[in-house]
Amino acid sequence: MKLTTRQLTLCAVLTALALGLSYLETFFPLSLAIPLPGIKLGLANIVTVFALYALGPAQAALILAGRCLLGSVFAGNMSALIYSALGGAAALGAMSGLSRLRRLSVYGVSIGGAAAHNCGQIAAAVLTLGNSAPVYYLPVLLAVALFTGALTGLISACLFRALAHTDLMSTKG
Repeated sequence: MKLTTRQLTLCAVLTALALGLSYLETFFPLSLAIPLPGIKLGLANIVTVFALYALGPAQAALILAGRCLLGSVFAGNMSALIYSALGGAAALGAMSGLSRLRRLSVYGVSIGGAAAHNCGQIAAAVLTLGNSAPVYYLPVLLAVALFTGALTGLISACLFRALAHTDLMSTKG
């Protein structure tokens, strides 16, 4: 894939934004409202949804890979890379497929991505732990994915509406 300077710069800015949103998310004490391990809002997925629609799946994958790798390095937790990478790859794969369905809105695509992300993370947990016990936690995560995916979809829809008059939404190439 050959990227123009503009596309490469936009990918770098979006990767930095995703990292910033991921860090910002640590300041929301979601565990007080939902006292379950592994529950996050998934704010960085707003960038993935935006990149998928504005730039296409290949560039969204580059941004996602950069976010996963750099996020693990900056957090000093390279063991979390497998969870982030498998969850992100599953989410992007699902959202790429779902975004092609004309009757499905960005809300549905985002909810599908959140659910797929949780499935990817459970797969990572099964691989890491060597047993299938984490699968029993999947229904809880999928229920939460309805809300977190809808929130991500809502913010993405607002972002698309706000940027409709710009040329950012026509940079797919």
